Amino acid sequence: MIILGLILLVIGLIVGIPVLYYIGGLLLLIGIVLLVLGSVGRPVGGRKVWF
Repeated sequence: MIILGLILLVIGLIVGIPVLYYIGGLLLLIGIVLLVLGSVGRPVGGRKVWF
């Protein structure tokens, strides 16, 4: 999700489409929050461990 957010953010900046820019930023933010929650040991999405 972080990588997809970065890709959409860069494409939105280069092409000049603000919708892609905002969606990319939102996905990047959500991905970072989920990464932090998962790294501190909190279950994310009802699962403690992802295989």
